[in-house]
Amino acid sequence: MPLPDDEAAWVLQDLAAGEGDSRLKQRTPEPARRTVTYTVQGRTYRGHLYVPAQPALAGLVLVPGVAERGWNDPRLVAFATTLARVRFLVLVPDLPNLRALRVQAEDAQGVADAFVQLRARAEFPASGRAGIGAFSYAVGPAVLAALKPAINEQVDFVLGVGGYHDLNRVINFFTTGYFEQEERWRYMTPNSYGKWVFVYGNATLLSDPTDRTMLRRIAQRKLDNDQADIVDLTTQLTLKGQSLLNLLENRDPERTPALLAGLPAAIRAEVDALNLADKDLSRLRARLILLHGTDDNIIPYTETLALATSVPPGQSDVFLIEGLAHVDVQPLRLDRRSLWRAIGVLLAQRKDAGEED
Repeated sequence: MPLPDDEAAWVLQDLAAGEGDSRLKQRTPEPARRTVTYTVQGRTYRGHLYVPAQPALAGLVLVPGVAERGWNDPRLVAFATTLARVRFLVLVPDLPNLRALRVQAEDAQGVADAFVQLRARAEFPASGRAGIGAFSYAVGPAVLAALKPAINEQVDFVLGVGGYHDLNRVINFFTTGYFEQEERWRYMTPNSYGKWVFVYGNATLLSDPTDRTMLRRIAQRKLDNDQADIVDLTTQLTLKGQSLLNLLENRDPERTPALLAGLPAAIRAEVDALNLADKDLSRLRARLILLHGTDDNIIPYTETLALATSVPPGQSDVFLIEGLAHVDVQPLRLDRRSLWRAIGVLLAQRKDAGEED
């Protein structure tokens, strides 16, 4: 069944077109992208501000994923530009941790500060709604930011694509391939990217300099080639460094809790800080708009289902989408109607701006 000829369909087509022509590009003027520097309570940041050619109807802080190009990632730039075409004022903060392939709880402050800056911009609509959008592991800091008392009442919605709820379960999945569905273990071959990014980002928390160096070299070698031999590096690890490697080499989900408990204290503390499963998400005032690929092999879709049920009934919209490979679209397999529905819910967040399309 063809999609309706409406704005959500134009957005979907534009996202698929990339830099190519689309109906949305034909019907809307090119938005502007500006590099901005801003300071919030003494903390200084850079960001890219995407400004619609027509007055903005809503605002969105768009958090980069765990990628070296960060705020300049072409996929992120394309998405932010498309949203600006449909009159979202979009601020993409430059968060150095994410560019360094690290996700840390402290990034929630950077996201919250970007939200404060977004709402303070002259281009932000006086009666418009404002939200935070994030991909993959960055969904955690985005939700933690929305919980902060300074902005909790002001965040109208959180858009999460391929996010998580229980970080311990995610670690279990990317090491063993097992995830729980309806209280039964299910198996899917995991993408190794998740676990080696975990090592790369957390190696800096170890106290021994040799462990830090060797583990980052191991992770980089495996990110470049998952079949690479690392024996020459693993033999130089201390017992604490080896505890992290033991977790990664485990394939038995029943052993995962003990291996997690045996991690160095600093890594354990960071995992706990980023974990959403033990946070009181009933305090969240934002509406959750959650998308997840049904065959996501980095974070299983069951994590988005769990995140949705952690907030009061009726506070979340969930879209499980075939052909959404974590945060990348597979055009030939894409469930276009589900993605069209999700885009429609996002576009509806502009409704309180006092102006209709």
